[in-house]
Amino acid sequence: MNDRSTREEEVIAATRHWLTRAVIGLNLCPFAKSVHVKGQIRYVVSDARGVEDVVAELADELRLLRESDAKDIDTTLFITPHAFAHFTDYNDALFFADRLLNDMGLAGELQIASFHPQYRFEGSEPDDIENFTNRAPYPIFHLLREASIDRAVDAFPDAADIYERNMETLRRLGHEGFAAWMKSD
Repeated sequence: MNDRSTREEEVIAATRHWLTRAVIGLNLCPFAKSVHVKGQIRYVVSDARGVEDVVAELADELRLLRESDAKDIDTTLFITPHAFAHFTDYNDALFFADRLLNDMGLAGELQIASFHPQYRFEGSEPDDIENFTNRAPYPIFHLLREASIDRAVDAFPDAADIYERNMETLRRLGHEGFAAWMKSD
């Protein structure tokens, strides 16, 4: 096994741990467990280091997701461990990712959700625990199918309350509780 594949496996393992412990384990996204259990999540580790390369690779992944059967790939976690170390750079890159989605005519069919190790909601302080709902081990562009989101929302009657419930969950845990939770298996 070469160094690149070992590193890629480490990045995916860390991402899966975050997904199973934070996203599924704390029920931050009640829709994630189903696609995880069914093996319908595609994990892609990008070697890109800048916006142009990330956008080019995102275009390929958006096409692949659009053309794939949802039973095989329902969602993609496009992980960029070598790009966007600073959240402001990542946030700027989201503009180009969303523009790409529109330019490809995929708005309304696919969408991009955002996760970053330094994620910060507008108007929040950097260390506010609520930011941890979107903090991941690496910068991630989460590519989702609108149809899957619609089905999930229909199945979850209080979908509009998820954001507030997540904030309350993290406030209850606090920084120490969240860190301890994430260290557990």
